[in-house]
Amino acid sequence: MAKRKRYSPELKAQIVLEILKEEKTISQLASEHEIHVSQLNRWKREALENLPQLFSDQNKTIETVKSEYEKQINDLYAEVGRLTTELSWLKKKSGLKL
Repeated sequence: MAKRKRYSPELKAQIVLEILKEEKTISQLASEHEIHVSQLNRWKREALENLPQLFSDQNKTIETVKSEYEKQINDLYAEVGRLTTELSWLKKKSGLKL
């Protein structure tokens, strides 16, 4: 049984751009890349359906959440460092050896 071919997102995007340029027919591109015409049509349809998402506010929301998460992580590491220093100072002052 033959294994299914996997195509990278970069290759898919490049082929879809070639399709959208309309310099060659889909049949020509299919034979050049050895990919079935129906697969190319599916990639084109999916690209066109998802194109409006590039310009939506969802990407901005994701970036905002990501930056807030990274800030929270940095704040927590700073707190851990402060508490570690405080604990070692208290141990030193109290004469405890743990």
